Amino acid sequence: MATKVYIVYYSMYGHVEKLAQEIRKGAASVDGVEAILWQVPETLQEDVLSKMSAPSKSDAPIITPNDLAEADGFVFGFPTRFGMMAAQFKAFLDATGGLWRTQQLAGKPAGIFYSTGSQGGGQETTALTAITQLVHHGMIFVPIGYTFGAGMFEMENVKGGSPYGAGTFAGDGSRQPTELELEQAFHQGKYIAAITKKLKGPAVA
Repeated sequence: MATKVYIVYYSMYGHVEKLAQEIRKGAASVDGVEAILWQVPETLQEDVLSKMSAPSKSDAPIITPNDLAEADGFVFGFPTRFGMMAAQFKAFLDATGGLWRTQQLAGKPAGIFYSTGSQGGGQETTALTAITQLVHHGMIFVPIGYTFGAGMFEMENVKGGSPYGAGTFAGDGSRQPTELELEQAFHQGKYIAAITKKLKGPAVA
């Protein structure tokens, strides 16, 4: 039976979604891993999104809290709002009380990725404040540390991400994830998928 890794994200302008797509590719590159993209429900009305110039959502399926129980591992992604995860993702996690009561997610590995508007906008605090959600579910936080190698020490160009996970800078919205940021996202997906597979262990006949 394949090891299932769910890449669950919220993306308003597409930056987080681009990282999510690369993370899925990285996870799927691990033999025996099935990597699936999911997006959390939008909480804003269409007229509000239109005024914010938000593009239409992709065709990635909308996840429900109960869907989480089927996965062996996760990578959660969201844009930052004042140094914390966007309310849309928090609202989704707030609806996982049933899973919390039965601890169905306990012991499952999870990583975090994100997008911020600026270099001081929460590349570390967004992940740091999100870890509390994992802790209450008993999940195992899997940071990438410095496993991305030389890419972690890029100093000549602006690069998102940190030892907590892959990241990008949206700026005024026109900046898109760079090749290096996408490579880091691919690495994170591959890294977490390998750990998830290892923790799941071989199937017992």
